[in-house]
Amino acid sequence: MCGFVGGLLERPVDDARLDASLEVIHHRGPDARGKWVSQDGRWFLGHTRLSIIGLDNGAQPMSNASGDVQMVVNGEFYGYRAIREELKAQGYVFQTDSDSEVALHLYHRDGMDLGKHLRGEYAAVIADRKNQLVFAIRDRFGIKPLFYAVHEGGVYFASEIKSLLELGVPARWDHQAVYGECFMMRPHSQSLFEGIYTVPPGHYAIARKGKVETYPYWDMNFPTAAELARDDRTDEEVVDGFRDALSDAVRERLVADVEVASYLSGGIDSCSVLGLAQQMMDRPIRAYTLCFDDDLFDESALAKEQAEFCGATFHPVPVSSQDLADAYSDAVWHSETPFVNGHGVAKYLLSREVRDSGIKVVFTGEGADEMLGGYPPFRRDVLLYNSETQDPEIVEKLLGEMQASNKAVPGFVPDEQRHIPLLDPVERMLGFVPSWMHTFSLMGQMTTEIFRKEVKDAVIGSQPYVTTLGRLPLHERLAGRDPLNQALYTWSRIHLPNFILTFLSDRMEMAHSIEGRVPFLDTVVAEFCAATPIHMKINGMREKHVLREAAKDVIIEQVYNREKHPFSTPPPKDTESDALNQLYEDVIGGQLLDDQGLFEPGIVRQLFSVMPSESPQEKFERDGFANRVVSFTLMHERFGVSA
Repeated sequence: MCGFVGGLLERPVDDARLDASLEVIHHRGPDARGKWVSQDGRWFLGHTRLSIIGLDNGAQPMSNASGDVQMVVNGEFYGYRAIREELKAQGYVFQTDSDSEVALHLYHRDGMDLGKHLRGEYAAVIADRKNQLVFAIRDRFGIKPLFYAVHEGGVYFASEIKSLLELGVPARWDHQAVYGECFMMRPHSQSLFEGIYTVPPGHYAIARKGKVETYPYWDMNFPTAAELARDDRTDEEVVDGFRDALSDAVRERLVADVEVASYLSGGIDSCSVLGLAQQMMDRPIRAYTLCFDDDLFDESALAKEQAEFCGATFHPVPVSSQDLADAYSDAVWHSETPFVNGHGVAKYLLSREVRDSGIKVVFTGEGADEMLGGYPPFRRDVLLYNSETQDPEIVEKLLGEMQASNKAVPGFVPDEQRHIPLLDPVERMLGFVPSWMHTFSLMGQMTTEIFRKEVKDAVIGSQPYVTTLGRLPLHERLAGRDPLNQALYTWSRIHLPNFILTFLSDRMEMAHSIEGRVPFLDTVVAEFCAATPIHMKINGMREKHVLREAAKDVIIEQVYNREKHPFSTPPPKDTESDALNQLYEDVIGGQLLDDQGLFEPGIVRQLFSVMPSESPQEKFERDGFANRVVSFTLMHERFGVSA
């Protein structure tokens, strides 16, 4: 992967600012740096390269033969070799061995339809002086970031917000976006910073004359319930089809001119990917696993057994509370988004260890839960909203069992229906409230109650659910769909790009120049999963059923039978010796909290003081609240956010 900046301005770009904008994302591409500036200085592109394919001749920006089209790319295009041969047969001449170059020629051949040919994790910006526009495109799920801003009549693009700030875009909170973020309900086109936006997943953007317009080129397409009812495939056929699609996605992601390793937990997602990948390799794959000193959160024993079973080598990465505390502020800066717990920091530390081992590319398991209903709230939705008649007593019994089994993250599955007025429109729009929205609404209500008066005044009347859901084509994509697929669609279009693929993926990996490859978010896999019958996603209370059956031969029995446990880190202990708890106290008790402009310091300190006496569920909810406050406060400091 790489990092880039680009733009089309009203006046010549400041060369010192351009250099600074590349320096601040050096971590995304430490192997090479390049830039292109037009003769009049108004057009510019910059690139920092992490070389994975075409190690010696893939420098960017890339140019067409006439020099009137320039391009920068961050990401990987899978299946690029077949595209390359097709283009060469049509007369296109390639100057590099890099997979990125196919996008340059596809743009010449197909214009803005090039996205339908691209498969992978990518963001790209093309400066097209012939047509007097800048074209930008982002992958289907938002795996790779792509931000833009219009400032002083010019349009800027960048891989990370911090580059835009270095180019002169001011750092100011967007209070409406911050309010929505507290509920995990922020439009996928809106960042937390005023005037800074994202090209949404599955969209391209056209910038000209100081304006940016975005257009969709792909979206999740779930069959209607009636269409699923007519699906005459046997369960075995569904399993075989899924295995073929996932195997192909893994195979494509083994293509690299450097070693490919794997992240590994005790969950079925990463275990399946490692197991399939190892079958295709003639050498052991290095598998890296986070280890904690709390048995409730530590999965290293399962991961080690899985690695030994499939022939990989096991590399444990111990992480302590002190490690989390020491890395917390840097992880916030790289993430550019607030935290709800420490597991993003743990991924930051895992990536650092992998980099120090000489690795550049890893497999990761993100996306399986989004495609196949892996999280507990999705199972709750099946119990509560499935169209088939269910025995209320059995439903109540199973809900209780789900709640009891999630000891590491109590509260992830709400055990009671507290009325949150902001959710009322969701009921009207969807016909029900997906459980994931209900879960996060409780934390949102708790967090926004402690806003400063001026922030509360700025968000009076805000309806984050209406605003966010209103940006999605709900009728086109959700009408007639099963409630589970409606929940999966909204999660995948909102929470996945805004949080999971930032907080747990790209930013924490690229902070240490690690390229994460996500087979479950492959286009072919995603489209197969969308058309998979509900009972093959959640079978009774057994989540990701089709994955379990498809990967049964490459995973250990304990993983095959194990219930989903959301990845998390041990919460801080209520002792002075716990470094993470001390970090909370230092930030909440210090001047940084007084200086930030979002939360009322006195109320925050009062709430924090009662945490030691609370129940486990209350502590879980309060820990999310504490992380929100601490991370927002550190963002205010690290990004120099103005009031």
